[in-house]
Amino acid sequence: MSKKQPSVEEVSTEEEEISETLKEESKETAGEAGEEVTEEQPSAGEETTAEKVEEKEEEEEEAEEEGEEIEVVEERIYTIPLRKVWGPPRGKRTPRAMRLLRAFVKRHMKAENVEISNEVNEELWARGIRKPPREIKVRLVKDKEGRVIVYPATA
Repeated sequence: MSKKQPSVEEVSTEEEEISETLKEESKETAGEAGEEVTEEQPSAGEETTAEKVEEKEEEEEEAEEEGEEIEVVEERIYTIPLRKVWGPPRGKRTPRAMRLLRAFVKRHMKAENVEISNEVNEELWARGIRKPPREIKVRLVKDKEGRVIVYPATA
């Protein structure tokens, strides 16, 4: 009971016939509704919109994999004193250090949107909530959108 495999030519002709019948059926249904049917096929130089969308998605995925490229407008390195953090009760020191860091960056970089990198966050929280560092050295990067990102200075 062996079946004969169809040749490539037979398969392609069958596919063409099926696509032609589908086109004819769609024309008939559109004709019944009183609509005009026009077939648009992209020229050799043009790409379909689906292909363009796929290319854009691929480019975005590549950019995410490589790490986002930031157009740097301004970059500064500061040593931020955190001695005021040691005034409140022990259980509130590191959260206050985060607020002081954010306020310092807003004041010195004249920006409202401040993002703190994971490395800086881990550096502040390294010894827990009770013992934040007395000072921290950071690199502040401002992009063209006005966003400031805080990185550790040792990188």
